[in-house]
This record gives sequence, C-alpha cells and structure tokens, in this order.
Amino acid sequence: MEWILALAIGVLAGSGVWLLLRPRTFQFIMGLALLGYAVNLFIFAMGRLRVDAPPVIDPAWVDPARYADPLPQALVLTAIVIGFATTALFLVVLLASRGMSDTDHVDGEEHRP
Repeated sequence: MEWILALAIGVLAGSGVWLLLRPRTFQFIMGLALLGYAVNLFIFAMGRLRVDAPPVIDPAWVDPARYADPLPQALVLTAIVIGFATTALFLVVLLASRGMSDTDHVDGEEHRP
C-alpha cells in the first residue's frame, strides 16, 4: 500500500508541474489543484495512519504513542476547503480575464506560428 500511495503522490505532483508549465490558464489552474492534492496526500501519509485507533485519548488510561495523531487529518481537511475556495476564485478570475482579452493564454497573447 505504501508503494501505491507514493506512486499516487508522485504522479499527482508530476502532472501538476507539467500542467503548470502549459501556456493556457485553465491548465495552469488544474496544475495548481493537482499539486495541492499531492501535498494533501503527503501530509496525510506523514500523519502515521493507524486502523481502528481513536484520535482522542486520556493519557492517564493508556500510552498516547499507540493512538493516531489528529493534527494531520485536521490540516488536510482545512487545506481541502481552502484549496476548493481558491480554485473557485481562480476560475472566476480566468473567466473574467478571458472575457476581457478574448484568450486564455497565461501571458494574454495568442502565439501562432
């Protein structure tokens, strides 16, 4: 399972960087979104996932090292919400920019050979 997660993070990050280097604005926005998903998966994976472990414990009862850490899960949940909001904002700016310049290229100019 670790290989699959590492491969998924690598593919998302590689695809995101490739899309960031494309000349069109929509592809750039999708590249940012894919990079955000890759970072979220990475943070989530670094949180020492445990199956059937409650996130809230009382240290007087048991050893806290045996339980899941809720902080990475909270960080990823917050990042998902913020990423969704910024993607929506970027898409609105994209539509406004396309309406004003009649092109969706990042530099605002259509390059024709």
